[in-house]
Amino acid sequence: MENSDESHIPNLSHLDAEGHARMVDVSAKAVTVRTATAYAVVRVGPVVLRALLDRTVPKGDVLAVAQIAGIQAAKRTGELIPLCHPLPLDNVAVRLRLLEAEEAVEIVARAKTAARTGVEMEALTAASVAALTVYDMCKALDKGLEIGPVYLLEKTGGKSGTYRRDGGTVVSLNVSARRTVRKTPVPAADFVAGHGITGDAHAGPWHRQVSLLAWESIQKMQSRGLQVKAGDFAENVTIQGLDVMHLPVGTRLLLGEAVELEVTQIGKECHTRCAIYQQAGDCVMPREGVFARVLTGGRVQVGDSALVLYRPRGSGLAPTGTGSGGPSPDGAGSSATPKDSEGAEAI
Repeated sequence: MENSDESHIPNLSHLDAEGHARMVDVSAKAVTVRTATAYAVVRVGPVVLRALLDRTVPKGDVLAVAQIAGIQAAKRTGELIPLCHPLPLDNVAVRLRLLEAEEAVEIVARAKTAARTGVEMEALTAASVAALTVYDMCKALDKGLEIGPVYLLEKTGGKSGTYRRDGGTVVSLNVSARRTVRKTPVPAADFVAGHGITGDAHAGPWHRQVSLLAWESIQKMQSRGLQVKAGDFAENVTIQGLDVMHLPVGTRLLLGEAVELEVTQIGKECHTRCAIYQQAGDCVMPREGVFARVLTGGRVQVGDSALVLYRPRGSGLAPTGTGSGGPSPDGAGSSATPKDSEGAEAI
């Protein structure tokens, strides 16, 4: 074995001075609240997808069994991964949803604890074992199912703080009782699947149920001397730290612990100088705003994370105000509307 330059050896806490594996002593660390969220996908193909939709898989309710398997696995992570610490988990949540257009099962797993070390492995184990369970339940129909990718979306707590694979923070939630006016910030909002935000004028059975804008876009307008704040451009969700305007159509976002959105349109055509333009002197929403539909509902609070679950492979930006869907109620733009199943879900 050739000698290696020790200066290039990373500082791995699971190795001792001689390079042997060891369990890290965390007794000196502070106990803090820690969370982790992981993602996995199982590509099942048309035959298995049809059986899942029709609930005709011979072994039974695949999504329900996989959900329980993921929760059980998270609690056994210290026994499965040799150098992991057994942790007192305060909560484990596993959600599975059918993605009809992609012929896949999407899995999101979240773990939470108050401990001296993180729960990344618990979340990843939950997602992975849930995916393996989907395979086991469906392999009689097709042994060619593909698992992956599997990855960590976010972790919080501990000395290293917050890590996000791809995402930002919800800094404002905004609603209005009518359209073409500035929206009013609220501390929390209830999202309804297939509808939008409760009490907001833009909610309804169409492709622009929720609007999103980057806080950085608002700051850009502020730097030009405009007296504007979150909600002034009629966006529902203001996100900091995520390049919102470059999210491709078909991107799926996770807001908070449960709300999932799918991007349906980038920008919009502004036919007239609306009240927002007249009040602010400019409107960034037609250029940099993004619109989405609600796939799974729930409550989102200011300060929650906004994580990218999935970006379409090889997709570019959709031209402003274009897409494959029909016209919107106000005649501005159209959308692409992939056919994900919103009814086949285990929570």
